[in-house]
Amino acid sequence: MRAREAGPLHVIAGPMFAGKTEELLRRVHRAQLAGRQVEVIGHRLDTRPGAEVLRTHVGRTAPARMLAAPEPLRELLDDPRPDLVAIDEAQFFGPRIVPIVEELLAAGIQVEVAGLCVTYDGEPFAPLPDLMAVAEEVVKLTAVCAVCGADAAFHVRLIAGGGDATRATAEQIGGAESYQARCRSHR
Repeated sequence: MRAREAGPLHVIAGPMFAGKTEELLRRVHRAQLAGRQVEVIGHRLDTRPGAEVLRTHVGRTAPARMLAAPEPLRELLDDPRPDLVAIDEAQFFGPRIVPIVEELLAAGIQVEVAGLCVTYDGEPFAPLPDLMAVAEEVVKLTAVCAVCGADAAFHVRLIAGGGDATRATAEQIGGAESYQARCRSHR
């Protein structure tokens, strides 16, 4: 009997408003058209779209299992295994997701991961840099700078009154009401 071939890892990274979830769902749709079994995963922290659904900023949706921790992903190793696992907002799962993704890959499952690779203050956002380092494919998307319209590889958090947040503010989830995409010159 031939050993199962390891699955590939594809990472879709970038700042907020870059279309990461849109690209992830495009890949999910293509896999489903090809007759592949797909499992879509989101993080329970992101409650904006509603229960058990991923929603892009432009309104595209897909049913998803919303998890609070990465450990339940191991259930996908049981038969029948999906052909592809798509994980959105991977940064919220933290570094504990990295060995679990490796287990899925070793079991022959293709893994598509989307998430923020930088925090609102421009620091690497684990676990995305670690996953990018071992991926077969990395797609780094940019948004449009809210100040000048240039390619934006960063995002900033807004505070009441219209200013930029400082590093001391608490973690928060939000959209255009709380964050703006920015280019290097305007971050």
